This record gives sequence, C-alpha cells and structure tokens, in this order.
Amino acid sequence: MKAAAENPLALAAGLTAKTNALCIGLEEGVADIYDLVTPTTAELLRWWFLADICATRPFNFHAGQRQAMLNTIVAHEVLAAPDLVSLYRQAAPDALLAGARLTEVAQAKHAHPRYCLKMATGTGKTWVMQVLMIWQLLNRTAAQAEGNTGENADPRFTRHFLIVAPGLIVYERLLDALCGRLKDGVRDFASSDMARYAELFIPEGERERVFGFMRGNVCEKNEIGLKATGNGLIAVTNWHALAEAEEETEPEVAVPGTNDALSDPQQVIADLLPLTPGKSAGNSLEALDRRFARGGMLDYLADLPALMVFNDEAHHIHELKKEGETSEVEWQNSLTRIAQKKGRRFVQVDFSATPYNDAGAGKNKRKVYFPHIVVDFDLKAAMRAGLVKSLVLDKRKELGALPLEFKAERDADGNPTLAEGQRVMLRAGLQKLKKLEADFTPLDAVRHPKMLVVCEDTTVSPLVANFLRDEGLREEEVMAIDSGRRAELGEKEWAPIKERLFDVDRHATPRVIVSVLMLREGFDVNNICVIVPLRSSQAQILLEQTIGRGLRLMWREDEFADIRRENRERINRGQEPASLLDILCIVEHPAFRSFYDELMQEGLVGATSEEGDNTSSAGDMMTIGLRDGFEAFDFAIPFILREAEETFDHRGLDVMALPPFTAMSRAELSRMLGRGDTFVSQDLQSATLFGDYRVEGAVMSVGGYNDYLARLTRRIGQALRLPLPANSQRGRKIADHHVNPYMQVNTAELTGWLERYIRERLFAEPFDPLVKENWRLLLLQPLVDHITEKFALALVESEQRDWQGETDVRQRQLSEVNKLTMRDSASLPVAKCIYERLPYPTRNGGLERAFMEWAQADSSVLAFCKISETRHEFARLHYVKEDGLPAFYSPDFFMRTAAGVYVVETKAQQQTIHPNVQRKLKAAAAWCERINGLAPEQRDNREWRYVLLGEALFHDWRNKSGRLAELLDYARARPTGDAGAQQSLV
Repeated sequence: MKAAAENPLALAAGLTAKTNALCIGLEEGVADIYDLVTPTTAELLRWWFLADICATRPFNFHAGQRQAMLNTIVAHEVLAAPDLVSLYRQAAPDALLAGARLTEVAQAKHAHPRYCLKMATGTGKTWVMQVLMIWQLLNRTAAQAEGNTGENADPRFTRHFLIVAPGLIVYERLLDALCGRLKDGVRDFASSDMARYAELFIPEGERERVFGFMRGNVCEKNEIGLKATGNGLIAVTNWHALAEAEEETEPEVAVPGTNDALSDPQQVIADLLPLTPGKSAGNSLEALDRRFARGGMLDYLADLPALMVFNDEAHHIHELKKEGETSEVEWQNSLTRIAQKKGRRFVQVDFSATPYNDAGAGKNKRKVYFPHIVVDFDLKAAMRAGLVKSLVLDKRKELGALPLEFKAERDADGNPTLAEGQRVMLRAGLQKLKKLEADFTPLDAVRHPKMLVVCEDTTVSPLVANFLRDEGLREEEVMAIDSGRRAELGEKEWAPIKERLFDVDRHATPRVIVSVLMLREGFDVNNICVIVPLRSSQAQILLEQTIGRGLRLMWREDEFADIRRENRERINRGQEPASLLDILCIVEHPAFRSFYDELMQEGLVGATSEEGDNTSSAGDMMTIGLRDGFEAFDFAIPFILREAEETFDHRGLDVMALPPFTAMSRAELSRMLGRGDTFVSQDLQSATLFGDYRVEGAVMSVGGYNDYLARLTRRIGQALRLPLPANSQRGRKIADHHVNPYMQVNTAELTGWLERYIRERLFAEPFDPLVKENWRLLLLQPLVDHITEKFALALVESEQRDWQGETDVRQRQLSEVNKLTMRDSASLPVAKCIYERLPYPTRNGGLERAFMEWAQADSSVLAFCKISETRHEFARLHYVKEDGLPAFYSPDFFMRTAAGVYVVETKAQQQTIHPNVQRKLKAAAAWCERINGLAPEQRDNREWRYVLLGEALFHDWRNKSGRLAELLDYARARPTGDAGAQQSLV
C-alpha cells in the first residue's frame, strides 16, 4: 500500500503487469489474450506480433508501441472497464487507497473509458493512434456484418473518431499521416502512413476496406458536420476550433424587462440577427458560414451514438489552479459536452510525452501526473532502447568561466538586446553546427544537420536572427518562425514557408531555425542536431518539449545501429561519445542544470567538451564507393521473369505419404472441444480468419464442413505467396504478377487432397467428419496448424515448372549500389571487390572477417563481395520455413573462381543443422540450378553453386593450407547421391 502511495503511475504499472501476463507467448500465437478478445482483434494481434509474420517485414512495432497498443486493448476490450474507477479496481486496486486518488478518479469527467498513453517524443505515437483506429474500425465492421447494430452493438467498438491537435502544425501533420501530403492542392493518399505502412498496419485481406474508409470518411475541421460521409467518420480538428465552438454556443442572454447592458440597440440587433451579411471581412458569407458551422459541429458530434476521441499532445487538457487541483481548459469542456449522452460509448485516448503539470516552486516543485495514464514509455526508456538520439551537453569553458547574464537585456532606450551570455551560447551552438556539417558531408552529402534556437519571447527572435547573420550566415540560412510572424502572414504567404520548414531535412538551407514556442510540438523532423535553449523558464515540461524537437533519429539505417549502441554504452560509463551520429547536442543553459543532472546520474546524458573538436563527429564511420576498374569484380545476378510461356503445376500429391497428427489423441482433442464454445481458426501468415463458430449441438452460426474445406484450401494457397524484392531503381516490383496467390488453378484438386487426407490419414485411421459432428475437431488450432504446415511443404516440394520459348532474363549488378557505409574499425581493405573496403559485424563477426582475409589472400579467388542485407535488397533469396511460411534471407558472400560463381552462407557449426538453415540451403541450391539452366551467356558463362560453410570445416581446411576455391567446390550443395557430397538437398 505504501508503494502505491508513492507511485503516481500505479495504473500504468498494474495494467502493464496484467497485460504482460496475458501476452506470454504472443509471438508464437499461444498467449491467453487470444482467447479473451474478439476474433477480429486476435487476427490483428497475430498480424502485428507473430514472430513468423514479423520476420517477413522490413519494419515492425518497437517495444514501446507494442506495450501501448496491448495495454489499451486489454483495458478496453478484455477488462472492458466502463469508467476510470472501474479500471483502477481491476488493474491497480491498491492505488485507490493512496491519498485522494479514489475521489479524483470517481469524478464525473472520468465516467467513461479514458486512457492516457505516455510515450516519449519521437517514438511513433501517430502509428499507435492509427492502429488503434484500425482495431476499432474492423471490430465494429465485423459486428455490423453479423447484424449487431443499434442498441445491440458492442459498446466497446465504434466507426466514429475525432482527432484533436493542439495547434495548426500538428493538425497539418495528422492530415498528412491520414490522407497523404498535399500535391497540387490534392492530398496524395499513397503518401499517407496507412498506404506506406499498410504491410505492418493492416492484414492484407482488410486493406481495401480500411483504405476505402479512410478515403471517404476523413473530415477536416471546416467540414465536420457538413461533409457527407459513409458509415463512419474521422474528424480532424485543432483544439482552438473546439474552444471557439464552446464559446459561441453559450452566449449571454439578456433578461427582458431588466436594465441589463445587453439592452443596447446594437447588441439587441446582434442577438436577433446574428447572421447578417455585410461587406466587411467579419460579416462576409464565408466568415458567417464558419461561425455557424462551429456551433453546429458540437451539436453534430454530441448527437453521434458513439465516438472515440484521440487527443494528440494531450498535456494541454489541464490548467493547474493550486496544489492537486486542476481545471479543464475550454476545449476539454467541449469534449465533456460531446460525451454527455454517450456513456461508455464515448472513449477518450490521450497521447503525450509529458502528461503532467508542474506544481509548487523551487525545491518544492514536483510533477502532478494525469490519473488515467495506462502506459509509461518515457524518454529514459526510449534512450536506452536506442529509439531516439542520445543527449549530450556541450560544456564549453567560456560558458562556465564568465558570470554572464543569460536573459535578454534592455539598452538605454528600453529596446531589447541580446545579453552577452546569450551571444556566447549562440556562438557555441554555431561552432558545433559547423563542425557537424564538415564531418557529416563526407559520410553523406545529402544529410544536413540543423540548429534550433528557442528564444524567450517574440521580441528576442529577430535579434537572434540578426546576430546570426552578423556572424556570417546568409539570409536564406536563417529561418525565424514564431506565432507573431504566423499571425502577420496570410494563408498564401504562410504555405510556402510551412512547406520549406517541414522539408528542412532534405535541403541545405535553412541551417538555423529560430523560434519561440511555435515549434514546440508537431515539428517532427530528423536533422535537428544542436539546440540552443535561450529561454530561462524552469518549467520542466517546456524543457522536455523543447528537447523533443531534436530527438528523432537522423541515421536510421542498420549500419549505424552499432555505433549508436557504442555511444550509449560510453555515455552510461561517463565517457564522451565516440561520435556525434544521432547525438543531440544541447548548449547548456544554467537554468536547466537540475534536469540534466538527474539524467546524467542515470547514465543517460553525456557531455562533450572543446577537446572533442579535434575528433571527427562521425567517429570512424565512413562511406566507401566503387573502386576504379570495379567492372572486373562485379557480379551480374540473373533474374528470371515469369512470362506467359511459363507453366506452373504440381505433381499429384500422395496424401498417404504425409505424416498423421500424433501430438494428441482424438479423445484429448474432444475434451478441448466441448459444446456451446467458440472456436477460431487462424491463418498462420496473413492471420486471415476462417470463422468464429459457436457450436450448439449440430447448429452452426456460420458455415459447415464444406465451408471449412473451401476456406482451408484458400488459406493454403494464399499462405504461399511468392513476392519478389522491390526494384530499387524503378521503385516498383520486377514482376507484379508474382504477387498472385500461389495456387490459382486446381483448387478443386487441392480440396480433394485435403478431403482424402482428413478422412484417411490425419488420425492414422479412418475418420468421418460428418458423423457425430466429428468435423468440429478440425477447428482446433493444433489440427489447423498441422494440416497447413504439412500441405504447404508438400506443395512446394511437388512444384513443376515448364518453360516454352525463350526465357526473359534481367540482369542486376551488385555495383548498382555504388556506396556502402561502414566503420573503419569493423572493415577490411580488399582488392578483389567492387568496393575498396568491406564491413563485418563487430559482434560475432570473426568467421566473416576470416573468410574475407582468406579470399583476399588466395589467388584462386578472382572476385568476391559481402552482401549488404539493407542495400543489396535484390540479392535476397526466397525460401519456405519449417512451419510452411515464406521468408527471405540474404546470403553472406558472392564469390567468383575459375570454376564458377559461389553463393556462400557462413555459419557457426551448431547452426548448420538447424531445420530452417537446411531449408535455406535447399531453396538457394534450387535457385542456382535454375540459373544454370539458362544459356551460358546469360550467366557469365559460369556455373552457379551454393555453399553452406560451417565454421569447423572452414578452419580445418584453412589450417591445412588448402585453397579456398577447392573448399567451396568440396562443400557446395549437391543433389542426394552425388559422390563426395557434404551437403544434401533433403
């Protein structure tokens, strides 16, 4: 109980513990949560988190996003708490006994589901918002398809959403994420998050449904209540519109017969005729329409039967009055009004990196956290995980040597002027920026570090801009952005400035951005590397929001993960970082020392000094390009494109040769089944649902045995898709029709094989699915998994392809990737490669390094290259894993000798026998054989061979002074029965 009293985030801690317990085995598909959520939610969870599916994607949710998504789903769907006090009772009951917490959470404003997600800036809050919207939308859609509408509808789910931004900058960024960026005045949906990351957000079978909803139901703030939408709504507004609507819907009314001031004739006319058009801007028809729509917007939203509200940057929702007491700001009162008639069908989800208010002053200052925080992924956790830049303070001697004033001063005429301390800080920041620019340019000439100066008020920002110009910066290299300038400009003048501002990552200018507080939120760029905080406010929330503008990673590629990790380790040990890649340098302001000291004690903030000016900001990172004469060492990879002349078929499947199900007896399966229960079958790859069957005797709410066979047939065909890697040059796939389902024909034959297998082989004895409802056993997950896995592997093994006429072949050159980024300390100079150096892993990379050293020294090797998983995407190979799901992998090396071209995979000895490694071997060997079937001139007149090289064989052969070319020929994969074979294709 004492711990609860000391923990203002007790709800987040309790809910996280409960959620983690329910999600044990989530990645393997065996977690308890799958049985506690709807089939639609289970489908989404599998798509988002199953390890096998995640392995096929280039990007996935990180741990903080995962926790936020799961905590919200557990709180809202599993615990189904109708209000905040109920959620506390289920997730953190002891916290209700601490202080005045019970009184606080039992207030009327918490009488509906309300969740606050505390996530550090730069950790992808917008992604979480969008997937929660998808979760709600698809669940509500599924319920409607089953006829659950009106009062019978599940109150947990809705198709109506309101997204509230704190200002115009965040408002515009949200519209960009949902609808795409503006292009010639029209939003390009292809550039939206939904479209760009659909592979992660949405199961494939649901994408068109979600895309259609997004295209037809998003309303900008001036369209809410006016635009005709389909069955649902996504309204996006900024909080100012809600606040103004609240004010305009509650005018003061004069009482007749009194001497009230409203008896003024002009006021009477204004009350009686509030919509009087005129020639002035205030009475233009457009202005009157806007005023009318604002009032109608609240009424429209209040009349909706259900609504989920997402508040972005929700630290604005409170104003602290006095110790422990908060009041709602005007626009939050508008939400309260909207929620009145909805009860638990109104849901509020708040996102904030800083969901607290500062209380007290001086030594008594403390944070008062919001009571409805359900997840805590703070800046410290994000820094430890390497999801944001590391923080370092630029402690220059002159900053501490002089008793300088760090606030703006006044001259004799009372005009503001920069203090000497501010000038020193600006010079220090500018010096750091120039060093970063000089050191980063050789590494990547299109990466442009920026400096952000945060001023104390709008009178100081012009002084800063003028000072920087006096220091040698050109006019276009300094951009001053503050609310004063925004107010002076019209929409047409502001639009190009805004576009330039949010596109600064891609352009060399401006180099310095000067602002007051306008860029505190929503300014989500990656290249802010230096911050000079001239504001002297000691409000920690403002400091955290200021730092947040520079936290997003600038160097996201995998090549930089190692140096980021090393920097974090050095900072944790109290050492200066080895480089300034993905480091946010803050020119120290004396007023913020206590904040930095707290983080430094935890090993999360480091420091740089003037001595660091003598070392490169890029550390030992370097960019290595193509060597002179690289053509002699290049590799041309043949890609065989499927044409109309190619036929694709299968040999007949001998179902009696497939293994039966032996993990459980039929009696054990029957006990799992029961009567009157719900059973769900789930697609292992795409998480497509077969059906949610509630069994009451022989009565099915959906489908029957024939429906089961049809869905199982379709699932196996779709689970074995054969996508090709994207063509990095053209930005499209090499052959779009390769994405078609694996089995497009002969589905009736596949259904027949399934039917026979189920009846004659599945249980190693005759089985009649139509007797005594036996077929219900087939809905159990163990049987579904077994049938899918065995048939998927058997189909791949029975492939038959025939080609008629000429084969269409395209060549891809390794040299298309004209440069690689690597560390000097983790790379080797090489002479027989298209690049002058090749990298190797800093951890467990000894075998790869030894292989490159031997290849460089052995004259039998004519050319070789290490394959970059991230840059040489077209060199990835397709294989089918042990569980029957498709996957990709990149081999380690290409090597050319006089005998042929070798595709080499190096492995620790114990890993060579892993089933999936053997399946990679089989698929790669078959790929090489297919290349060898081409005309010699299409494959460089050489045979292609695959080698899985174990560490023990490698060292044994090298220690005996053997030749590498001979080792590769000895260890190459051969068909079973080939004399001297060390590798088998089966």
